[in-house]
Amino acid sequence: MLSKVLDAFWRAAAYCFHPRVILLSLLPVAVAGAAGFALAWFYWEPAVEAVRLGLERLPLLAPVMQWLNEMTNGVFRSVVGPLVVVALAVPVVLIAAMLLVSAFMGTALVSLVAKRRFPTLERRYGGSWWRGAVGMTGATGIAVLALVVSLPFWLIPPLALLLPPLIWGWLTYRVMSYDALAEHASADERHEIMRQQRTPLFVMGLVTGYLGAAPSLVWATGAMALPMMPLLLPLFVWLYTLVFAFAALWFTHYALAALDELRRARLGELLPSASPADGAIRPSAGSASAAP
Repeated sequence: MLSKVLDAFWRAAAYCFHPRVILLSLLPVAVAGAAGFALAWFYWEPAVEAVRLGLERLPLLAPVMQWLNEMTNGVFRSVVGPLVVVALAVPVVLIAAMLLVSAFMGTALVSLVAKRRFPTLERRYGGSWWRGAVGMTGATGIAVLALVVSLPFWLIPPLALLLPPLIWGWLTYRVMSYDALAEHASADERHEIMRQQRTPLFVMGLVTGYLGAAPSLVWATGAMALPMMPLLLPLFVWLYTLVFAFAALWFTHYALAALDELRRARLGELLPSASPADGAIRPSAGSASAAP
């Protein structure tokens, strides 16, 4: 199982350098980057100031804020506002990047992998765009709710490193798995693969969650330089887009390989064994992938 996950990983990494993938990644970056740049340019400083004043006016936090500000010679007051705004903005940017990749790149990436690696794999269209949209909306709502509920636990260092990637991993696993199988698998095949491959698919989502958290480390540096924040935001959007484009390719390689293997196994069970006296030769498992 691990070898198949790693095989799909390296194939996805190689596909990220394909010219078509690079061109496809520009559209989500253009949409989200332009929107993020505009919002940061016009609302970054007002948002930072509003957060800072709001924290200083809270009765429970005001004494702590004043003490920390005195201990840091005024540095804490200039930093706390940007850090809070960034902490609130990161989930929004992450979700936007993943949804844009799914909307603008998902079908094209699946077609690219299928054409180059599984040209004979039959399309059975077990999913539809509206079912995918409904499932994506529901999964995103659950993830956002989990983020809000878990926010107080982020103050505990070990949980801060575990909870966000777990939530992003689960959301990525749900969205990317459906996108990878919607066109080629029937509904029955998709459900069976999701059941059989639940553990490796979730592990792939978890790894993607940590990869998605990596660009967030750069946000802290950007939060220190307020004048540069509107210019840095498109860069962060681009990094998140690359992560989720890679994830889409990774899930597609793994899921389509699992679908091909499932059909080979089913064909092997359906074909009757032939004795040598009959003069018939039972097809090998490799011939099943060429079946219409």
